[in-house]
Amino acid sequence: MVKVEFLGPIQKEALELEIDNLNEVAAILQKDDAMKEWLDNCAVAVNDTLVTSLECALKDGDKISLLPPVCGG
Repeated sequence: MVKVEFLGPIQKEALELEIDNLNEVAAILQKDDAMKEWLDNCAVAVNDTLVTSLECALKDGDKISLLPPVCGG
C-alpha cells in the first residue's frame, strides 16, 4: 500500500492505494475532474525525492507527494 498526499492548494484528502508504479496513480487521478487541472503542472516526489518518470516502481510503504507550482517573493 502506498500513500498519495496532495500539498499546497490542492484540496484533497490523502489516498492509500495498492499500486505498482506512478502510471497507475496518474490513471486513477485522471478520472477525478478536480485533479485533472493539477496533473500537468505538479511535480511528483516519491519518499521526498523528486522523480521525472511515471515508470517509477513503487513498493509497500512508499509516500507519493503531488507538489503544485507555487509563487513567492
